[in-house]
Amino acid sequence: MCFFRFRPLRHRLWAFAQMALARRPLARTEGIGFFKLMGAGTGEGFTPKPDTGAVVILTTWPDLATAERQTRDAPVFRRYRARADEVWTIHLTPRSAWGAWSRQMPFQPRGPVGDTAVVALTRATVRLPVLLKFWRRVPDIQRAIGGDANVIFKQGVGEVPWLHQMTFSIWPDTRAMAAFARADGPHARAIAAVRAGNWFAEELYARFSILKSEGSWGGRDPLERLSALQAAE
Repeated sequence: MCFFRFRPLRHRLWAFAQMALARRPLARTEGIGFFKLMGAGTGEGFTPKPDTGAVVILTTWPDLATAERQTRDAPVFRRYRARADEVWTIHLTPRSAWGAWSRQMPFQPRGPVGDTAVVALTRATVRLPVLLKFWRRVPDIQRAIGGDANVIFKQGVGEVPWLHQMTFSIWPDTRAMAAFARADGPHARAIAAVRAGNWFAEELYARFSILKSEGSWGGRDPLERLSALQAAE
């Protein structure tokens, strides 16, 4: 995944236009598989208010070498990098996946891994009749995850504001992630409501291991605290 930050208005407007214009160049990029162009939320990263200066491009590739080369050198990515004030690229490998995204399963797990740092990706299409119910629960969830000392990084992104939502979070291990997900609180209650009311038209849950990270987001290395935790072990 590549995170791009644009600050001048002209670059923000360019990035907004690319939500439509960059799809064909991305599709034609050699080696690319599944891809999505997404915007980001503000605040704790999962809010109905969009961050107009942030763009996230999720892509799949056959191997790490291709991913590194193409996200650096492919013309469409070079255009993004030339205008961005900040770029963070994180390369991942799937460890588990369930569900569908645009009627596809884009992630194929590569086998078992140890209990190392885990990236959690949760993506859903919210049904229109329950849109308000869903977003009324978001502030409480936002505060809960924002206050969790174990979360290393969190960001809400989406293809279509309010309807297609994805949360991207990084945890030191699966135990910390599971403790948050299963603890009694706003997140667990929201999940129960989702299941009981069939709120999602489509959903996907995937977990990843980190292969490589470079760049910064918000003026710092998002994995800095993770590196400190691992060094202390």
